Amino acid sequence: MKSILSSQYMHQMMTYGITNPFDILGMHESDKGGLFIRVCYPQALDIFVISEDEQTEIGKMSRIHDYGLFQLDLPEEKNFFKYKLRVVFGNGSSYTTYDVYRFPPVLSDFDLHLINEGTHKNLYDKLGAHLITLDGVKGVFFAVWAPNAKRVSVIGNFNTWDGRRHMMRRREASGVWELFIPGLVEGEYYKYEILDSKNQVLPLKSDPVGFYAELRPNTASIVYNPRRYIWNDTEWMNKRKNEADPLHKPMSIYEVHLGSWRRNSLENNRFLTYRELAKELPEYVKEMGFTHVEFLPISEHPFDGSWGYQTLGLYAPTSRYGSPDDFKFLIDSLHQQNIGVIMDWVPAHFPKDEYGLAYFDGTALYEHADTRKGEQKEWGTKIYNYGRNEVANFLLANALFWIKEYHIDGLRVDAVASMLYLDYGRKNGEWLPNQYGGHENIEAIYFLRRLNEWVYAEQSGATTFAEESTSWPMVSRPTYLGGLGFSFKWDMGWMNDSLQYMRRDPIYRKYHQSELTFSLMYAFTENFVLPLSHDEVVHGKGPMIDKMPGDRWQKFANLRAYYTFMYTHPGKKLLFMGNEFAQDWEWKYDQSLGWHLLQYPEHKGLQSLVKDLNLLHVSEPALYQVDFDENGFEWIDGSDVEHSVISYIRKAQNPDDFIIVVCNFTPTVLHHYLVGTDIEGVYEEIFNSDNLKYGGSDVLNKGEIQTKEPGWNFKKYALDLTLPPLGTILLKKKK
Repeated sequence: MKSILSSQYMHQMMTYGITNPFDILGMHESDKGGLFIRVCYPQALDIFVISEDEQTEIGKMSRIHDYGLFQLDLPEEKNFFKYKLRVVFGNGSSYTTYDVYRFPPVLSDFDLHLINEGTHKNLYDKLGAHLITLDGVKGVFFAVWAPNAKRVSVIGNFNTWDGRRHMMRRREASGVWELFIPGLVEGEYYKYEILDSKNQVLPLKSDPVGFYAELRPNTASIVYNPRRYIWNDTEWMNKRKNEADPLHKPMSIYEVHLGSWRRNSLENNRFLTYRELAKELPEYVKEMGFTHVEFLPISEHPFDGSWGYQTLGLYAPTSRYGSPDDFKFLIDSLHQQNIGVIMDWVPAHFPKDEYGLAYFDGTALYEHADTRKGEQKEWGTKIYNYGRNEVANFLLANALFWIKEYHIDGLRVDAVASMLYLDYGRKNGEWLPNQYGGHENIEAIYFLRRLNEWVYAEQSGATTFAEESTSWPMVSRPTYLGGLGFSFKWDMGWMNDSLQYMRRDPIYRKYHQSELTFSLMYAFTENFVLPLSHDEVVHGKGPMIDKMPGDRWQKFANLRAYYTFMYTHPGKKLLFMGNEFAQDWEWKYDQSLGWHLLQYPEHKGLQSLVKDLNLLHVSEPALYQVDFDENGFEWIDGSDVEHSVISYIRKAQNPDDFIIVVCNFTPTVLHHYLVGTDIEGVYEEIFNSDNLKYGGSDVLNKGEIQTKEPGWNFKKYALDLTLPPLGTILLKKKK
């Protein structure tokens, strides 16, 4: 190793960097015999090499270049030894530190191979910032993938954000850069300074695998120990793993945007923190009878108005509401109340903010270079390059990260349709066909299948949900059968058709009854979730209550009948927050829900109805056990268009356990309305959406209802019923 460098080489190294600064800096054998130590401290006045125990001064270093290179020649020294540096600054201050360039590499060749191959399931244990002990010294190990960079440096307060101080080592052809910095502790703020192939310093980048992010609008990453938190949900996690049977269990999901569920009006309308939410949200969800909550995206994102759907910090829960440990505390609290946690996850696109993934190393690294494949113009975002192994691995490992490290029970994958189709949201000429000339994104299809295979291979009981709005087949069927492998798919068709029906004036509904019944033509082709989500109460669509026709009483009656229809329709259930008590203005991400509305009887009554529907849903196997099989549903009559009435049977795995459902979508009370059944006996009304306690007119079927002959609806027997106005009733045979 040359102990004397040319002025030109030193200028090149300090200005533009080299791929392995360890070749130049640190302790080396001299070509003239002996050893030398070379370091880079541009701000230093003097530097002394001292023994590791700090008791002996070995020598004062000489400044060999104006850029801050110092060197100490040790011509008599033959054996490498451990040492420290005492750095003195012009103002007289000094500190003692280890030389970062005396430490060996951390990542193994096998880890690098898996990363490049795209198969490293614990990628987040290798990339990012990690508190470790190396060669007996505590510090932080940094690693980042930037294959086309000319130099990568870790910068932060610890080096006055000077990229010359901590230049990283490139691990050969892997494109991974790494560096161990001794003495750093948890809580350090850092970024990466990257020099591209044209010797241009890029905008400073936050860590793609950073575990904690600075509160917006600041964008630094923060060193954090992701495994410090002590969980108290062992019982829940064991149950999730050992009793996993989500298809045949009740699932009623409460969709929540944490920033607007409730706010602190006494403190400038601020967000509730994760820990404040942990005191209130689990209690409310349990009281209401929901089995799960679903959080709108939690991953760190720059813009509040994106609701989290334009995320840049995929490995960091947003700092808006607290620390990562605080978020774990919220999940832990929900699990202890026997409530599952689903998280919206966004692998479809990412924003262009310069501190993020876009042109990360000066090239289209995470995205496609061709904007016809690499940009989603409708949303102003970049599209991940799913065909690049390292990018796919970054996303796939992130899914496992939330499931394993944060105990997330389910991932709802956003905008799956935009991933599946190359021409999604594009005009002719704005997209590139696949190699077969089609519009299917083959790389994304392969990615989604791998996602679900990786999640299920964990055997943790976690589930996946696809927000997929097209007729793509077998979304929730196993990959070995040719499906995408999701556990569930959102039924956007049911949502659109049924809401369109409910918007109509009852006098015209008889002409459109197929909008209500068509969903049963395809209900068992997928494992569907029936979503009344945030998307239905934003962008001018208005609140749920305003979608209902009629005067105020009729609006609430329509909504009660509709929710009861939803809870008895095959499929799992999802309600966005505020829908359960009919918030009467469109949802706003920066305002609290209108909890004051619960002082009014109509709103309180609707909330009581949803609570009772949730409790009924959990207690009656006929309403959840056979959601995805035609054996769980039977029409009695879906064609009574003159009365706008539909009737059907929901069945449990035991066919003797069944519930009859009758929906009247007109404001007219129907007396002596006959409904057929093949099972003779005495029935009772177990639920009525027109009940007075829900704000209804209390048209009930009280007491016992005996079957009659002759039969009706091609059944052996008939039930003589009174149907409430704009009401749905449930009947069950008495044992």
